[in-house]
Amino acid sequence: MRKKNVILEKVPVSAYAAEGKALARIDGKVVFIEGGVVPGDVVDVRLGKNKKDWAEGKAIHFHSYASNRVTPFCEHFGNCGGCKWQMLPYDQQLEYKQQQVADNLQRIGKLELPPMQPIMGSRHITHYRNKLEFTFSNKAYLPADELELDEDGNIPRKNALGFHVPKLFDKVLDINTCYLQAEPVNAIRNTIRAYALEHNLSFYDIRAKEGWLRNLVIRICTTGEVMVNLVIHHENKKDREALLDHLLATVPGITSVLYTINPKLNDTIFDLEPKTYFGKGYVEEKLEDFTFKIGPKSFFQTNTYQGEALYQVTRDFAGLTGTEIVYDLYCGTGSIGIFVSRQAGKVVGIELIKEAIDDAIENAARNNVNNAQFYAGDVVDICNDAFFAQHGQPDVVITDPPRAGMHEKLVNKLLEIAAPRIVYVSCNPATQARDLALLDVMYSVKKIQPVDMFPHTHHIENVVLLEKRINH
Repeated sequence: MRKKNVILEKVPVSAYAAEGKALARIDGKVVFIEGGVVPGDVVDVRLGKNKKDWAEGKAIHFHSYASNRVTPFCEHFGNCGGCKWQMLPYDQQLEYKQQQVADNLQRIGKLELPPMQPIMGSRHITHYRNKLEFTFSNKAYLPADELELDEDGNIPRKNALGFHVPKLFDKVLDINTCYLQAEPVNAIRNTIRAYALEHNLSFYDIRAKEGWLRNLVIRICTTGEVMVNLVIHHENKKDREALLDHLLATVPGITSVLYTINPKLNDTIFDLEPKTYFGKGYVEEKLEDFTFKIGPKSFFQTNTYQGEALYQVTRDFAGLTGTEIVYDLYCGTGSIGIFVSRQAGKVVGIELIKEAIDDAIENAARNNVNNAQFYAGDVVDICNDAFFAQHGQPDVVITDPPRAGMHEKLVNKLLEIAAPRIVYVSCNPATQARDLALLDVMYSVKKIQPVDMFPHTHHIENVVLLEKRINH
């Protein structure tokens, strides 16, 4: 059974594991399965990795389906890399996500834990994202049922505007209707693609590093504002203006249009300067009654509705009474710090990216928040004796790191700071559990609240309240 490319037949799928993989147990061996399977399915599995105690594989044939399966609502399901759990009822998605958090904290963290709060489900399970990024490609991914070879027996070239196909960096799935974002997202994307095809505008070739149209970024806010950023490889004023004018004339409701010229080998635009073509060049979003300016390079919680819920949990866990000094680490554009500012005596936000700090300062001013200050730099370098002498020792630390979690130097810095309370907001319970285990020498976990930000995916946010032990 340890050979590669072994096919296991009629495997009963029993559970879900980390990263959204299904799980089966055969003669004491754990098999992790990809391929749209759910617990209760019976499948044939072709193994890829095959070790002594575990194996990984992909479902290649279904003998029977779980009784609780639902019909996926998206025509691109199975080919697109997103929304992989559409075949699971939403209440079951939440059960598996809650279990994922518990498993990570117990297995990786090996912590003494209080009872976990029931997971907070998303108020919207479709059309919940405020930002999507699409890619132009002259090499469309063609599903098997659409694949027709040309007269020479070759796969025909086709332009696409959509999402990258998992594990195929140069293939893009052409998207007709996406349910992740509200309209006019589909109208914008389909209008641009139709115009580009009609006028023979070149789609980017990621291998040859040539072509004109590269990316399309769309933000749609609960305020009704809509921002479009078209990323092109090089300037072509005539075609650019004609395309953007056509978009504005065809799709109503767009409040800002920008374009970004990106001649680089990668798709990141953080070191580039988007230029405003129409409107004010940014959008405004609201959390409760706070207003936030979001530019084309700003980071903001992708699910506004659940972002508000996540911040409410964070504020509740912080236990503020109006006098506390709060340090907001990885503060980004200041959204969490501003959100808790009315209950705090003072907020100090720290973030590595200077442009984000510039946004945070502006957002604080927009909301008349006068008790928050924001600083650009590395927390480990900034939080020294002189800084504490100026701003005071924190009563509460809020940390919201990226998926990789906190650097060990920062964990050690938190132990040095020794704030009475830490609220740890995480988008990756595995790295959160690792960090909590390191903090366990001084802190105990008092509250745990999973929050689902991304329905139909295995991703889950988790908020943990830590309190310093009495003997420290």
